[in-house]
Amino acid sequence: QVQLVESGGGLVQAGGSLRLSCAASGRTFSSYAMGWFRQAPGKEREFVATINWSGGGTYYADSVKGRFTISRDNAKNTVYLRMNSLKPEDTAVYYCAANTVVGGLPRSGYDHWGRGTQVTVSS
Repeated sequence: QVQLVESGGGLVQAGGSLRLSCAASGRTFSSYAMGWFRQAPGKEREFVATINWSGGGTYYADSVKGRFTISRDNAKNTVYLRMNSLKPEDTAVYYCAANTVVGGLPRSGYDHWGRGTQVTVSS
């Protein structure tokens, strides 16, 4: 089992930055891929970014490519999402997730989820 707790959300003006953190506990953190997802009001949850077990590989949704950066510190059991040049359309609840089943850079099939952290971008 993997437990995930997100932090770092908040209210920011358009063009601003935030860094989300997700602390993991349970199964060996360096053995699985991690991802970030988001869900805006009235919309389905969508993939944002993923990072492989070592941190050597990343993949992003087109909507955030060039603005968001996913990273991980396996010594601290933590994954991060640095969000720059934020837009009002980035407003959502952001979830971190662990994929202990599929290797590589999965965009789906995550089997452990955090409770989410709210990010609100004002125009």
